[in-house]
Amino acid sequence: MARDPAFVLRYLAEVEELAEDVLAARQQIVDLDVKRNRNREALRALQKDPEPDGKAMVCFGNMFIELPKAQTKEMLQKGLGFHTEHPTGGSASSSEPAVLLTPVPLVSDQEHLDEEINNLRKELRVKVNRLFEAQGKAELKGFNLNPMTAEEMKLINRILEG
Repeated sequence: MARDPAFVLRYLAEVEELAEDVLAARQQIVDLDVKRNRNREALRALQKDPEPDGKAMVCFGNMFIELPKAQTKEMLQKGLGFHTEHPTGGSASSSEPAVLLTPVPLVSDQEHLDEEINNLRKELRVKVNRLFEAQGKAELKGFNLNPMTAEEMKLINRILEG
């Protein structure tokens, strides 16, 4: 049975596009997980540091700033960032305007990364199902499972114990 070459070409292009979406989502999850692990390592290194009164170099985008370790630790734990302000009134002797870094509460970076990774995983499930549907394969079994929360686990353990 001969098929129309244009139909086959469209089909292959669609499957290729869906596969690329799946691979891109997986790579993005890996990249965000690496960033989350680096943040956790930095926080742990600051906690274990025998000299808590020193300073630490912190990277903001493509700029390094030396901050007190206590302030850096607080930023990592509570998700505090810095907002750059250019005050209108500067010193008359200075040719460049002064820059003030003021702490601003943000959603914790770790929490934000967790949320983004979870959203990408949910989207990945849908993308994989679309890819399998386009390929004519059956949907994956057990792929749409969600982990139990800590509260649910406590309730299960209570039931099993008594």
